[in-house]
Order: sequence, then C-alpha cells, then structure tokens
Amino acid sequence: MTLPKTDARNSKNLSLFQTLQRHHRCGWAVLFLIATLFLLSVLSGANLNTENRLYLMGDIAQSNIVADKDLYVEDPKGTEERISNAILLQPPIYDLTLSPYLKFQDALVKTMRSLNTDKDMRGEAVPDEPQAPRDDSFAASFSDEILQELAKPEVQDILLKQILPLILQRMSTGLVSDIRQSHVTSAGILIHDLDSDRMILRPELSTLPDVHSMLAEISVTLRQNNKLNAKSRRALNVLLQTTLPPASLTLNQEATKRKEDEIRRSIKPVLYHIQKGESIVQKGERVSREQYIKLQAFYQSSQSLVDWSKTMGVFFTSLFIGLGFFIAPSGKPGTPLLRKDVILISLLLLCMGLSAFGAYVLALKTDPRYLPILVTLFPVASVVGLTATIFAARRYCTMGLLTAFFATILLHAPWQIFSFYFLGSMLFTWLVANTLNRQDAVWSVVPLTIGQMVIWMGIFLLSQQPSPDLPIHLTAVAVNSVLSLILLFAVSPVLELAFGYTTRFRLMELMSLEQPLLQELMVSAPGTYHHSLIVANMVEAGAKAIGANSLLCKVSALYHDIGKISYPEYFIENQFGGVNRHDKLAPSMSALILLSQVKKGTELALQTNLGQDIADIIQQHHGTRIMRFFYQKALNLGEKPSESDYCYT
Repeated sequence: MTLPKTDARNSKNLSLFQTLQRHHRCGWAVLFLIATLFLLSVLSGANLNTENRLYLMGDIAQSNIVADKDLYVEDPKGTEERISNAILLQPPIYDLTLSPYLKFQDALVKTMRSLNTDKDMRGEAVPDEPQAPRDDSFAASFSDEILQELAKPEVQDILLKQILPLILQRMSTGLVSDIRQSHVTSAGILIHDLDSDRMILRPELSTLPDVHSMLAEISVTLRQNNKLNAKSRRALNVLLQTTLPPASLTLNQEATKRKEDEIRRSIKPVLYHIQKGESIVQKGERVSREQYIKLQAFYQSSQSLVDWSKTMGVFFTSLFIGLGFFIAPSGKPGTPLLRKDVILISLLLLCMGLSAFGAYVLALKTDPRYLPILVTLFPVASVVGLTATIFAARRYCTMGLLTAFFATILLHAPWQIFSFYFLGSMLFTWLVANTLNRQDAVWSVVPLTIGQMVIWMGIFLLSQQPSPDLPIHLTAVAVNSVLSLILLFAVSPVLELAFGYTTRFRLMELMSLEQPLLQELMVSAPGTYHHSLIVANMVEAGAKAIGANSLLCKVSALYHDIGKISYPEYFIENQFGGVNRHDKLAPSMSALILLSQVKKGTELALQTNLGQDIADIIQQHHGTRIMRFFYQKALNLGEKPSESDYCYT
C-alpha cells in the first residue's frame, strides 16, 4: 500500500522529530533554551520611550530623547503647504465659446437692417425725425438720438468693419467679464474650447483681457477715427456698453476643483525619516516645531511596553536559526547534545543578550551620540569563540548567527552590523581552531584586528555614508578584538570548572609531554605509550577526514589506555618478548584484569580532571566486544563460561 504524498511527508517529519528526541539527551534544557530565546525577543521588542514626556514647542528639554526604531513622521503643515504650492502652479480651467458673440452679432446686424429699412421708407427729406421700429427689442433700449446716429452709413461701416472684427478677435483668444474677479495663477490658464473641444494652455499670462479693458480699447480706437463726430462716438460707446456680451471665457469651477482634488491626492506627504539611534532632542535644547512633530509621533507610537509584532518576528526567526544546534545540513541529528550543552548555550546567549540590552539602555541614559561607537565595541566574537572551544563547526556557526542576530537587534544597530558581527565571529573561531597553545591564541589578536578592520571598511563602503568618526570606529574595532580575546581567556576556565568541559585550550595542555599522567604512562608502560602515540595520529587523521573534533580525538587516544598503568606487565605490548603472565592464570582471572583497565582508566581520568568527554571515550574505546581468546581458552579447558563475563561493557 502506497501512502499519499502528504501522509508520507508528515510521517517523515514525525520520524525526524522522534529521531531527534531519541538522539539528543537534553530533556527540560530545551525548554530553557526556548525560554531564553523568547526573553531576548521580548527585550528586542521592548519600548524604552514610554516614560518620555511630550515636550511642547518652545519647551526646554530636560533629558535626551533618542529614537529606538525607524519611523516616518508626517508634517501636516508642510504637506498642506506643498499641496497649496502645487495647486497654485495648476492653471485654472476656463471654458471658451463664441456663442454669445454670434448672438450679439446677429442682433446687431438685424438692428442695422431695421434702421436702414426704416430710413429708406421715410426718404431723405426728414432725416431729423427717425422713427425707431417699436417691435425690435434690441433697438428699443436706445433713445431716438442714439438710433439716429447708428443709422448713419459711416457709423455702420466703422461698426461692421472695424469694431466687430476687433471684438471677434478679442473674444476668440479669450475674454473675461471682470479681471478683478477672475482666478488667474502664475501658471497661466487652461482654455477648453467648447466649439472645437480642444484644450489650450496659455502659460505666459500677465493680464487676462476683460470686457472693461476691451471697451476702453474700442473707445480709444473710436477717438482716433476722424470720420466720427462726438455724437457718433457716444452712440457707439453706449451701444457697446449696453449690448456687448459679458465674456467668452468663463471659469469652469467644477473642472478646476476636480483637478485640484486630483493634485491633492497625488501629492506625497512631507515626511521626516527618523532612524534608530538618531537624537531627536538634546537635554537643555529648546524644542523646535520639527522636533515637536517628531516627539509627538514617537509619543503616540510608544504607548505599549512591548511591540509584540516585532517580538514574535524575532522569536520565530531565532527558533528557526536555533534548529542548527540539533540538525546537521545533511538532515541528520549530528552528535548528541547533552543537557549541560543546551544549558551552556542558553546561558551564553542570555549573558550576551542582557549585556547588549544593558549597554543600549546605558547609552540612552547617558549620551546617545556614543551609541555607534558602543555598537562597534561590543565583543560578540568572544561568545562564539568560547563556543568554538567546546563544540564543532556546525554548532558554533549557529551560535554565530544567533549572537549576531540578537546583538544587532538589541543594540538597535543597522543591518550592516550583522555582517560585521557574524564575519568577525567566524574569523575568530577559525583563529581559535588553529591555535596549538595559549601563546598562539594571544598572538591571534593581530590577524583578528586586521581582519575585523577589513570587514568594517567593507561595510562602511557599502553603506555609502560619510563618517567623520572613521578613525574612532577603527580604534573601537581594535579594542573589540582585544576584549574578545580577554573574555575568551577569562571565561574558558570557568566553563571547565562549572560544567566539566574540556575546552580546546585544556586539550592543548593535555597534549604536552610534561603532563604527569603521560610521563607515568611513558615510564610504567612504554609499549602502551608508543601504541597510544600511533593510535593518536591515526585517529587525528580519521577525525579530520570526517569533520569530527580532531583535537579531542587525538588527546583521547593518547590517554585511552591509562588504565594499564596499574598492571602494565599483563598487556602484551609491555612484555617485549618476555614471560606472558596470563599463561599461569585462569581465563576468568585474565578477563578480569583486562576488563579492569577500562574501569581503572575511567576512574583515573576523572581523578586527574581530564574531563568527562575523555573519560567517556576511555570507557567506550573497546565497545562491547567479547575477549574471544580467553573465552575460547575457557571452553578448551572444559569450563562453561558465560559470554557476559568476557565482554566489555
């Protein structure tokens, strides 16, 4: 029967978790690690500005206020000014049509024809007694004196050939009723020709012609015409002032308002970008309008004690990174993690996280300007270096990711600092892993300092932000390297005593031929000592080939047979061709002597503080094999031996 893909995948995941549970002997320590990650996540989301008072504009600040997060703050007044300026640059929309002019022209021509017809009917004998046609509403609004002047041929000729074309020209280009009441901007006006449905922009417009200016222009034109007398000019002025269309341009308020609304929606607000660690206001400084806006925004966004969204994001990310302690890249569980291993990892993370959080709070309370220097000084590499003295590469790389991640967040540093912390930690672990003694570790501060300076310069160039404090930062990098080395030397003995670890430095000390146990082995059991040297070299090569802890394997091989110190002559490598004492012993007694070397070696390792790891390897180095030679000897003697009496356990 074939399982569906989903069921097969779930079965595989369940099998993986069961394998992890059986493989690692962590117990409740895993809960302690999860609690540590959660606590550090809560500190990452902690709001440190909840007690900051909200200063008003013009107040004197009584304390330093520093931004603990990135924030964009809108300036409402600045946004409104930007919108107003954009609207002022938007030309108003006017509708242009010649329909009023055409109506005016038709009425005027009709009146002229009516006057001419009336004049023809009466003849030329009585020119001083014209009779206006009473049925013409256009002409009915004028006096007989005006109509008499308008009936003259020269007046009609000037009206039709000069005045009307001038009016048509002005109205065709655009004429408003009253310039004082018109909406005109420096951007000109946008004319919508209703007759042709075209949009015309008149950008350069110092003054917009109106009816009053056109009447003044016509009046000047009439005064300059010698064919007209005063009465005729007055008649034409009265005619035009009374009957002239109000305008050819009218403001389309609806379209203009719609355009202004579009501009208002499209204008981006004026924002102040406040970065983490940026000083908003200094103690003793008078609060400006811009600072007041920033303070108000931070006050409103800082009401909750913890930013739970950020907290949970950090927590889930750290949990995912923390899986690297338990699962190898191949998907296999890797070497077992003991309870003390998980507790140590948790304590190192907790100490590092609390130190970073405390350093940040201290910087806020004293002088936030020194926070960037403090970020550079913080020795994250020391924690990862300590891990490298105990665990293999996979686990100290995971520790490097976690410490760099939490330190960057808790110090509210830019994300480029994560690269500085992680790469610096990896450089330090490489140097520690290649040291042969403590003197080599001391001198490793030189390449560590140079390497971290190169990493810092790379980050500085990538950020593309000029910094006048670059020499100070490089000095801080050097101090960071020295602090990392000092902490490594100071804490590693504590780990050896408190947790029973055999650190890398302790392992290098145990390799020395000056060790009393090795000297005793060399004198009491020279054959066993030579055998241990050969095995140590073989084991070291094999451990390097498979990526195991080669130093631990080599040292353990040197000491794996120290239990033979008690009865060296009972082991063949120390008999040198002489009498074999087992020839006179019963098989069961020989088996007891051989079995005792494992027990005595384990006890001796613990008594001389070789460490639990080496003691475990001594206890396990024979596995559970049966001593076949003595078991067969007992059978040959007619005994009925039990296999358990002849097996290593």
